[in-house]
Amino acid sequence: MNKVQFIKTEHGDELAVLPRQEYERLKALASSEDAGATRIVRRTKAAVASGQEILLPKTVVDRLATGENPVRVLREWRDLTQMEISLRTDISQGHLSDIESGRRTGKPAALRKIADVLKVPLDLLIR
Repeated sequence: MNKVQFIKTEHGDELAVLPRQEYERLKALASSEDAGATRIVRRTKAAVASGQEILLPKTVVDRLATGENPVRVLREWRDLTQMEISLRTDISQGHLSDIESGRRTGKPAALRKIADVLKVPLDLLIR
């Protein structure tokens, strides 16, 4: 372990003085972390652009986090009515209403159709 010294300037600031080898090690570590963050950002942007990932507004995330029904929250976010989803999925409006109210859980095949219309991953609709 390298020895670090602490000194105070005449203005009262405290500085750490460390050996050059330790400084170079820390500099390389910071550079590596920056490169990793850059890779994550690039990968995420590509996933969003290709439709593999979606970005949700904070208001939508907050509603989902408080336990609101995800089908309802995401349908409203997409500005669709139950009837519009019904027509696009061949799921009756009443069945969709039951899913949104919690009276029915929705079978995987139905939830897949709804997820496709809402352009969201299926796992967002499963509680």
